[in-house]
Amino acid sequence: MSAETAFRADASEIKLRVEKKVRVSNGVTTLTLVRPDGKRLPDWTPGSHIDLVLPDGTTRQYSLCGDRWDPHRYRIGVLRERDGRGGSAFICDTLPEGAMVGLGGPRNNFRLVPSEKYLFIAGGIGITPMLPMVQQAEMLDAEWQLVYIGHNRHSMAFLDELERYGDRVSVLPKDECGRFLLSSWIREGRDDTKVYMCGPASLLDEAHDRCGSWPTGLLRVEHFVPKEQGAPVRDDPFEVELAQSGLSVTVAPEVSIVDALKSAGINLLTSCKQGTCGTCEVAVLAGEPDHRDSILDDDERACGDRMFPCVSRSCSDRLIFDL
Repeated sequence: MSAETAFRADASEIKLRVEKKVRVSNGVTTLTLVRPDGKRLPDWTPGSHIDLVLPDGTTRQYSLCGDRWDPHRYRIGVLRERDGRGGSAFICDTLPEGAMVGLGGPRNNFRLVPSEKYLFIAGGIGITPMLPMVQQAEMLDAEWQLVYIGHNRHSMAFLDELERYGDRVSVLPKDECGRFLLSSWIREGRDDTKVYMCGPASLLDEAHDRCGSWPTGLLRVEHFVPKEQGAPVRDDPFEVELAQSGLSVTVAPEVSIVDALKSAGINLLTSCKQGTCGTCEVAVLAGEPDHRDSILDDDERACGDRMFPCVSRSCSDRLIFDL
């Protein structure tokens, strides 16, 4: 592969057909997606998401929330964002059954790791990655509890699917239960319990503040929007070397690594460009990354063996990628 044509391989060549479109609550619509040729889809695990490539080329990321043991169907839940960038509005209002969309992934930045006990906390559309997680925990006979927060029951999707779990699921609509108090559910970290959270930024920020002293790995969160980041470690240029081609590219302070590579003819696959989806992940062979993503935990950042160049930069004069 030449330096001018190097790129990140992906499943984005796969086209899917919208088999079913269902409004499941006020503001949330599900899509069931299949391959038009009837072939099986790539396997996935709880916490996985896909890139959905819309007919106009727009790409959005959505958590898989269907039956992971069905090899021929994916299901996603889409919240119609009133102040979004237009993708969710198009999906909910315009995209018809039978339409063709592109697929990227699946990828998993929110893996369900082994634990004796789980506490799942979902806010709003953050319920989508939790559905296959509770199914998996149930199948493994682990002890678990799900707390589901929303504005009101009409806005909370999948309540009917959760009924079968009985009192292991606590449904807390704000108009019935008042403001959610995280302190009522999270007090101290326990080695036998993993806490998984997904929801609005305010909920996740409160969790990070409350659980900042916990051992790494006990609290696991997925961000739909990027975390606030401080200034980059350095404000001068640095070099990115591609080990497989020997090409070296200078990255200026005001240019992202992805854009610098693109200017040199290296088209690295990207999607969110915000450090939340994981599409552009690269392996780092040498150098010290300045991690600015919303995916890696502290231990993963300390390893320094991978990074997301759509937003991250360098602490060292040179980074060497396995590209």
